[in-house]
Amino acid sequence: MNVNNSQDNGPQEQRLIILDTETTGINPRDGHRIVEIGCVEMINRQLTGRNYHVYIKPLDQRGQVLQMDQEVINIHGLTNAFLDDKPTFPQVIDDFIDFIRGAELVIHNAKFDVGFMNHEFSLFNFANSANNKVLMTEDICTITDTLKTSKDEFGSPKTLDYLARFYKVDKLIDRTYHGALIDAQLLAFVYIEMTRKQSTFNLSVGDNNSEDANAIRRLSNNRVKLKVIDASADEVEAHKERLLVVKQKGGEPLWK
Repeated sequence: MNVNNSQDNGPQEQRLIILDTETTGINPRDGHRIVEIGCVEMINRQLTGRNYHVYIKPLDQRGQVLQMDQEVINIHGLTNAFLDDKPTFPQVIDDFIDFIRGAELVIHNAKFDVGFMNHEFSLFNFANSANNKVLMTEDICTITDTLKTSKDEFGSPKTLDYLARFYKVDKLIDRTYHGALIDAQLLAFVYIEMTRKQSTFNLSVGDNNSEDANAIRRLSNNRVKLKVIDASADEVEAHKERLLVVKQKGGEPLWK
């Protein structure tokens, strides 16, 4: 389990958790379980660097390891052998709920992921005493479904792959497999672009006393000049290496 908690949130602003899961199948009612959870935090539409990521050993209701079909393994790349030493859902439930509590969850096809999460919560409640029960997802978070958002924007619901290509963010993440954290990171980039709204600008010149928030404000000629810090040789070399990676992924820098 990986909880990256290195950055202070500061004042309580709009906190979004971009979330994705990987599962053993498509329907929790058929006994399928969550095998991976990936979450990325955004505050005021800015990535904070905090994330929650965990692999989960899937057990059936008898406590036996749930064997996955090869068709499912081909999608997310997770095998039973890999998951054998990972924690079970009851072992991670407290940390998971603490991370998402009070946030707005942003999920692509939220019905699927929330359905699985609530199924896991229900199984936990069934196995535990009344004093240790947990709430359902809707009781601890608000939920935004970007599948519905895409329908509003495009007239029909679009896949995450389609949206990533449309907004030209598909090259930002290596998606050899559809990992939960990888897809959450990609959805974060898609969400930013999908919900970006261009406000109207009043291009009239205003003075410093103007009450118009959109008016152009002139900076004083006597202001302190900004210090220019040149990149170090190591930073220049790292930049070149990064551009090479972008080129290998089929992209090109926008300034070329």
